Amino acid sequence: MQLSPEVVEDVRKRLRRVAGQVQGVERMLAEGRECRDVVAQISAATKALEQAGFKLVAAGLTYCLDNPEAASSDGYPLEAVERMFMKLA
Repeated sequence: MQLSPEVVEDVRKRLRRVAGQVQGVERMLAEGRECRDVVAQISAATKALEQAGFKLVAAGLTYCLDNPEAASSDGYPLEAVERMFMKLA
């Protein structure tokens, strides 16, 4: 399945943001920051990573609905994309 350049760029931007958040968590731990602050940043990074996954699945669902035969022959029948969604849910 081909992802549009816009989807790829959006997901890459989200992943860079997550990477920065994870590095921030590492710094917070090294600095001895409060547990609640560290957990809040981990939660934010987790949500951002989930959003990246949902963006990919949404693009996959759109592709499957617009091109069901091509999606199926590419190995992405609607059921497979639904399973990907459930892994994120």
